[in-house]
Amino acid sequence: MLVRQGSHRNEKIDRGLAASLAGIAGALNASAFYSVGFFSANMTGNVSTLSDHLALGQWLSALFYGGIVVAFVLGAAASTLIVNEGRRRNVHAIYAYSILTEAVLLALLGCADLWLLANWRVPVLVPGLAFLMGVQNAVVTRISDARVRTTHVSGMATDLGIELAIAFDILCGREPKAEARHNLTKLRLHLCTIAAFLIGGILGVVIYHAVGGYLLIMAAVLLTVIALDAIRRAKRTSSALSTVSSS
Repeated sequence: MLVRQGSHRNEKIDRGLAASLAGIAGALNASAFYSVGFFSANMTGNVSTLSDHLALGQWLSALFYGGIVVAFVLGAAASTLIVNEGRRRNVHAIYAYSILTEAVLLALLGCADLWLLANWRVPVLVPGLAFLMGVQNAVVTRISDARVRTTHVSGMATDLGIELAIAFDILCGREPKAEARHNLTKLRLHLCTIAAFLIGGILGVVIYHAVGGYLLIMAAVLLTVIALDAIRRAKRTSSALSTVSSS
């Protein structure tokens, strides 16, 4: 899931990536809104709200929403720098290490959510989650050649609509039937992503309501398991290739 890149990936790998990481992102995004009333990954809504506050001269609120957007962008930039450096050094599991970094930071954020004073929770939790969602989205975008998005569903919903229209044209004979298989693959991927984000959001709110900030630590554990499994597989593949080349 976090080792093969671009054309080396298949439908099953992309769906696994979408189901796992979109589910976690949905849980974090929905629980953040439930907890403090802000979205950490919805940059369209945050930029729209930013423009609204700027137009009304509400500078302090505008600064906060601008900070959310900047945090998301910085997360994506930091993730890209890590991946680029890893690729220059031929670190095959660099995408997994990026997700592992996200997991460690998420666990720290969960501790902050549990033990920080109430006045500090919003200014730490929301930009912190936005930064981590930027990290995750950049990793997924790079490794899948932008076929998969996991932290928001606007793009996937658009792609789903496009593929549904193409499927309709194929059924009506207006598009070649040879495209049907490719179309079905994309439909399954987009539906899987949206469903995972939705189900993750539902579970995230339910769990956060029950255990609070421990949800973030639980999500960090899941990300750690996913990342460590990918690192183990990458090392095993690298060892096998080294054995073959030496023989």
